[in-house]
Amino acid sequence: MTQSSFDIVVVGGGIAGMVTGVRAAQNGKKVAVLERLAEDRYLCNTRLTGGVFHCALNDVRTPPDQLAEIIMTATEGVATPELAQMLGHNAKRAVQWLQSLDIRFVRGSPDPWHSFVLAPPGIAQLGRNWEGRAGDVLLRSLEANLLKFGGVLLRGHEAKALRMDNGRCVGVTVATEQGSTDFLARAVVLADGGFQANKDMLARHVTKRPDKLIQRNAGSGVGAGLRMAGEVGAALTDLDGFYGHVLSRDGLTNDLLWPYPWLDELLKNYLLVGSDGRRFADEGRGGVYVANSIARLEAPDSAYVVCDETGWNGAGRERFLPPNPNLEKAGATIFRADSLQALAAKAGIDPAALHQEVASYNAAIATGRCGDLSPTRSTHKFAALPIAKAPLYAIPVAAGITYTMGGVRIDAQCRVVAENGGVIAGLHAVGSSTGGLEGGPKVAYVGGLVKAAVTALVCAEHLS
Repeated sequence: MTQSSFDIVVVGGGIAGMVTGVRAAQNGKKVAVLERLAEDRYLCNTRLTGGVFHCALNDVRTPPDQLAEIIMTATEGVATPELAQMLGHNAKRAVQWLQSLDIRFVRGSPDPWHSFVLAPPGIAQLGRNWEGRAGDVLLRSLEANLLKFGGVLLRGHEAKALRMDNGRCVGVTVATEQGSTDFLARAVVLADGGFQANKDMLARHVTKRPDKLIQRNAGSGVGAGLRMAGEVGAALTDLDGFYGHVLSRDGLTNDLLWPYPWLDELLKNYLLVGSDGRRFADEGRGGVYVANSIARLEAPDSAYVVCDETGWNGAGRERFLPPNPNLEKAGATIFRADSLQALAAKAGIDPAALHQEVASYNAAIATGRCGDLSPTRSTHKFAALPIAKAPLYAIPVAAGITYTMGGVRIDAQCRVVAENGGVIAGLHAVGSSTGGLEGGPKVAYVGGLVKAAVTALVCAEHLS
């Protein structure tokens, strides 16, 4: 056993960990960022990001109090108000601070929430092409700045347990190829992301069948920070929600089908059914909500998006890398038929139930009574469109998980809250290791990049 001593030790080398490290080192602190993976360009979610900095699908330049209100409204009151204020009042500043380090952004689209996209943009294509783009450039730039300000990034250092002394966190025990090392510190910051790649934790909190979720992520988020914090008495938020999208079910075995194309744009206007032919979720709430609904099924690989020719050539061609024609280019299964009876037979869906469900759905649209459907079909965000024009389509789908939304409970200075309601001295958490901003019954989404950057910046400045 050896020992090293620092002012601040950060666990995790993604955007949250690196921003924490750079800002603290910039303020004169002796900082070590510990990364479990040993490769030069270790693969974490940040390297796979599309690079959009937004706040609940709004421009980060929106007035701070208005942004905080937007977060509370978007999350339907689930977000902790003090964290919503923290995010709203620091979102623009976090982007400006990154720009001060010569990290470049471009405008991604005319949408206001695409005003700040990491440059060069990540290419939406079949498969993954992250090197030299978006998050990869961001991490390499942050590493260069960390070294410039006197900090260190130590690859191949896996945090195993927190060191405690009279209720205070005083360091972390780390495993390396050379053996076990204690990193002693005035403060430890957990920044190792969510637990999306930990199937045992997913089975306890998210889905009965984690093997039926498509890992739409880097595979590096195993929940070590969450585990370590829990072991020393940290309070945890609800852990059952995740950010993700609805993907072709063939993505379970075909790597060309993740992270894109997703079917969110198609399902938001049309129908989602199980193999029993029945709806089970409110499609009008969008892809993140529906992906979570699919994950909660007894058989998460039993759902289908159903639409008609108008939808396939309309919503099916919307956004970047749309399902039409890219699903078939990548080898995804798509069932087509000129009648519901024939479509059900091809797809293995209960034909009588599917016929009844589509009839009820179309009638509700015609009479403007989608709210009377069971489950209800909201239309305040996205219009419900009829299924009428042949050929008709049924596309087998599964949920793709990007990162988990719940985590360690923190206060507005990113101090870890204890189960007894106080804080655990010396212990902080940032980014997707934390909860309290996203999730809830409607699986509200705020934005992973801005949450990571803001919590990291606030945490580092509090420790300085």
